Amino acid sequence: MFVKDVVVQNQVGLHARPATFFIQKANEFKSAIWVEKEERRINAKSLLGVLSLGIVGGSQIRIIAEGTDEEAAVTELARLVDSGFAE
Repeated sequence: MFVKDVVVQNQVGLHARPATFFIQKANEFKSAIWVEKEERRINAKSLLGVLSLGIVGGSQIRIIAEGTDEEAAVTELARLVDSGFAE
């Protein structure tokens, strides 16, 4: 299992467009991937799951992956969040 905490950089958070980019990136990996916010854990490959967390700018989230490419998955997703989704 590989885990990393990140702070959402873009002002509006993970609304529909950035959430779509996030799940598309998550789906590139074979590992099971989750996002946690305030004790709620959802499947990072689910658009409705990601949107249901209500992640706004400045929120701290935890990205968790377990599987053959877990470290790469978490690293790439954290990099995407850190980039602010080019917004």
